[in-house]
Amino acid sequence: MEKDLNPEPLIMRHAVFGLAAVLLSAAPVVAQQSPQTEGAWTPPRSALSSALPTFAEDTALQAAVAAETRPAADRARDVYRHPYESLTFWGLTPGMTVVEIEPGGASWWRHILEPYAAATGGRYVPVNRPLEDMGVPEGSADFILVARAFHNWSRNDRTQPYLQAFFKALKPGGVLAVEQHRSAEGLNVADVASTGYVPESYVIHEARNAGFVLEARSELNANPKDDHDHPFGVWTLPPIRQSAARNDPSGRTLTPEERAAFDAIGESDRMTLRFRKLE
Repeated sequence: MEKDLNPEPLIMRHAVFGLAAVLLSAAPVVAQQSPQTEGAWTPPRSALSSALPTFAEDTALQAAVAAETRPAADRARDVYRHPYESLTFWGLTPGMTVVEIEPGGASWWRHILEPYAAATGGRYVPVNRPLEDMGVPEGSADFILVARAFHNWSRNDRTQPYLQAFFKALKPGGVLAVEQHRSAEGLNVADVASTGYVPESYVIHEARNAGFVLEARSELNANPKDDHDHPFGVWTLPPIRQSAARNDPSGRTLTPEERAAFDAIGESDRMTLRFRKLE
C-alpha cells in the first residue's frame, strides 16, 4: 500500500477545533522521575497547562479522518476519541513507520492509520503477538500505538515484557502513544483491571521501568462524567453498551432508565500519554 508522495511543508497554526471544549488541558513536557510507588509518579493535574496546544496542520491526516471509506460507526465515535487531535498530540507525521499493537477486530485506529501511511510514503504494521514478532526490525519503528490494552496485559504479567519489546522496536527518539481507560488513583491495578480501567500511575510506572521517558500528558480524552464505577465495568458504556450479566440468567439486567443514564455518560474517561525513547 506504500507509495511515494512528497507532502507539502507543514504549516503551523493554533488549533481551534470544534472540539475545543473537550481540550480541557494539554500536558507540558514533564521531567523524568524515578517512581517509588504507584502514587509518586508525576506532577498533579493542576500543573498541566490550560492553553490550547499548537498543532501542525496535516492535510493528509485530516483526509484520512474525514474519509467516507471509514465505517460510519467509526466516524460516529470521533466526538469521543478525537482522532486528529490525539494523533497530532502524539506526534504522528507523514512518512512514519507506525506499529499498532493489538488493533482488534474493529480496527478503529487502523482505518485511519493504514491509509494515512500509504498516502504519505510511510508504513502501517499491525502487531498482535509482540513477544513473537514486532513486525519491524529492531530500532526501526517511529511510532507505536497502544490503545485500551493495559487492563488486559496487567492480568497476566505481559505489561513489562511488552513494553520492553516496544522499546527495542523503536528508533532512538521514537514515540510510544498510549490511550487507556483510566481509573481513579490510589487503587491497586489487580483490583480494577477486570473492570477495564487502570490507574494512570500504573502505566507511567511500567513504561519508565522499560526505559521510556514520559514526555507529555493530555486531557483530550478525559470524561468527567465517567466515575469509573459501572455494573459491567467499562463495557457498560458506549460503544459496547453491555446491559446484562453474561452467562448468568439470574444476574443483573439494566433497566431502560439505567441504560439511558449510562449512554448519557458517553465513552470512558481515558488517559492520553506520549512517551519517548531518548536518542
